[in-house]
This record gives sequence, structure tokens and C-alpha cells, in this order.
Amino acid sequence: MLSGEEGGCDCGKVRYRLEAEPIVTKCCHCHACQRQTGSAFALNLVIETVHITLLGESPEAVEMPTQSGHGQANFRCPHCRISLWSTFHQAGDKARFVRAGTLDSTHAVVPDLHIFTKAKQYWVVIPEGAEAFEAFYRGKDVPRVFGEANAARWKAVLER
Repeated sequence: MLSGEEGGCDCGKVRYRLEAEPIVTKCCHCHACQRQTGSAFALNLVIETVHITLLGESPEAVEMPTQSGHGQANFRCPHCRISLWSTFHQAGDKARFVRAGTLDSTHAVVPDLHIFTKAKQYWVVIPEGAEAFEAFYRGKDVPRVFGEANAARWKAVLER
């Protein structure tokens, strides 16, 4: 259960609380996520913007490229520069892709799906039976992967 969990940047000036469960947790293995995180993948909790309460200073947006070509705004602490979340322009500003590693307690974070696995590092082992896609998943996959209720939440995010 992640509702009520808090997180923040390294210096502690940007703090937030999740007020609901994420819609979905994505593990992205694309080269852009590898480069931006300095790691093998990015682990993002997708949640509606209205379900994030800012407890400290506001992060600032930095424009970044994405595999889709639509781009994203990556929100970073203006002091320590830690990435806290992104908004993907294709999805609009109604959802945040919160960096799971910025939570104070990360033990409950398990990815619901893995995307862009064609670019994953060879030593990363995706658990057997996990939802995995060589590139991005398709719309028809959303109800199965997200679950019906969370698919409805995601659909509401996309309706502008």
C-alpha cells in the first residue's frame, strides 16, 4: 500500500505525499531512462496529479526527450537537482510519473509492467510471468495490465 507514503529529494527541501494508490507502476528500460537516471531503468509510479500533496518547496521543470518523441517535463529539486517526477506531454499534466526511488520507503514498490525491454541491460532479469513489452504496450493491453478500475482512472487522465 503506497497511499499515504511520503517522499522527497536528497536535500529534503522538496517533499510530497501520495494521497492514493498509483494507477500503475512502470519499469522503463529505454535508453533515455537509463541515461536520465544513470541506472539500468526508471521505476515510475503513475498517479493523478490531484493525488500528490506537495509538503515542501516546488520542484522545477526541465524539458527532456522521450523515446516516443513527444517529450516530457522532468521535475527536479532546484537545490540538489534530484528528479522527483515527470509529466509526459502525450498524457498531459493530469498525471505524474513519480520516481519510486524518491519515496522514503521503497519496500512496497513492485513494477506492474516492464517496457522497452529490447533496450534492457543483459544482466537485468525480469521475473517469469511479469508483463513485459519490447517497446510500449498497446491500448488493448491497458485493462489487463492496469486492472479495470485503474484502466478507467487512466482513461480519465487522457480525457482533456
